[in-house]
Amino acid sequence: MRPCIIERYYVTTFSDLDLHKLLMKAINAQGYETPTPIQTQAIPHLLDGRDLLGIAQTGTGKTAAFALPTLDYLLEHQELREPKKPRVLVLAPTRELASQIAESFREYSQFMDCVTQTVFGGVKINKQIRDLQKGAHVLVATPGRLLDLMSQGALHLSKIEILILDEADQMLDMGFIRDLNKIIAAVPKDRQTLLFSATMPKTISELAGQYLDDPIKVSVAPESTTAERVNQGIIHVANGDKLRLLSAILKDPSINRALVFTRTKHGADKVVRKLLQSGVQAAAIHGNKSQPQRTKTLAAFKAGTTPVLVATDIAARGIDVDGISHVVNFEMPNVAEQYVHRIGRTARAGKDGLAISFVAEDELYYLREVEKVVRKPIDIIAMPADCDVTPLPVPDPNFRPPKPKGPSRGGGGGRSGQRQGNRRPGGQSASGKSPGGDQRKRSGGHANRNRTRAKVSA
Repeated sequence: MRPCIIERYYVTTFSDLDLHKLLMKAINAQGYETPTPIQTQAIPHLLDGRDLLGIAQTGTGKTAAFALPTLDYLLEHQELREPKKPRVLVLAPTRELASQIAESFREYSQFMDCVTQTVFGGVKINKQIRDLQKGAHVLVATPGRLLDLMSQGALHLSKIEILILDEADQMLDMGFIRDLNKIIAAVPKDRQTLLFSATMPKTISELAGQYLDDPIKVSVAPESTTAERVNQGIIHVANGDKLRLLSAILKDPSINRALVFTRTKHGADKVVRKLLQSGVQAAAIHGNKSQPQRTKTLAAFKAGTTPVLVATDIAARGIDVDGISHVVNFEMPNVAEQYVHRIGRTARAGKDGLAISFVAEDELYYLREVEKVVRKPIDIIAMPADCDVTPLPVPDPNFRPPKPKGPSRGGGGGRSGQRQGNRRPGGQSASGKSPGGDQRKRSGGHANRNRTRAKVSA
């Protein structure tokens, strides 16, 4: 796998990207002016047909980074829709993220003939079967429901030309590696593959080695670093005092929207009940909620009628809401990289944000792991002035607590009945591709375009 970008493109505006005029019309309609760093780095290479490994956190514009060149390819190589056989497949870990990706594709393709469909669990499958029968250019899916549809003969992946894996690290955390192998075994070897991840653990590097062919790697920030505009703080507090502390913090009038994280679904529901009892408008979103419930709750959060959303890590993927002023880690994540995903929900669109973490005595190990990932100690902040909770003594910074007993990853998992173990990809990929192979020349693909770009060798 190629370790770095071999070409640099001078891009200052979207017009420099040489996208199709119908896409430029959609970009202008969205009010976009200047591409984000991930867009300037990724789009030129994707237009050239290269496989790509992108390291980018949420809120960086990565959806447009893969959607725009994908739609550009469909415009350059137009074909009639075939029933059950999409040309582009986007895999996402959660329903919410799949829905938001699909909405972005529809916005960018509003002036072209492109049908985008979504398939995910939590809703009746029959309507999805009927929609797939009508044909789609782009299919955005969660792995579990996609395999269900394939097993019923409602979907075939033999015509996929572009495969996109978004939030790949989260898909691995959720135990989807077996599903991914099954899906990619059904996709043609001659394809363009894009893999995006917010973090770059060893498992993602191994996954890229399996699925990508001589890829370009782009990164908009050092791996596992956090948003610069997020102010971070911790409060050492006993588990039994966390609910009172949370209620006191959320009554701060400066809070616009707050996203509160718990490790379990039961914990999320309990927090919501206590907040409602204390007069704080809150709602929960997690895997046990039906899709209509999740959609309604997220809409109320976006509208501001429910200013506090309590979520599990898995359900929070795909929550792309501007104006989240505070993120509260009611419980420390037991996977340090999740901290990066959590606090990345605030400080978007040029605004500042505050991330507050409650750390109990039995969570000190997780705090130390997080501080390794963010590469700095997190400051201790004061209790709210009107809060009657007494903080715990500040632990010795040189003390290294033992790892708590129990599973190393939070619950939620992948498909029903799927074991959470064996997540590490290994061996030859199901697609039969090996890293570092010959560069693919897709018939009529981007690599064969005769485009003139302003570029300089690195």
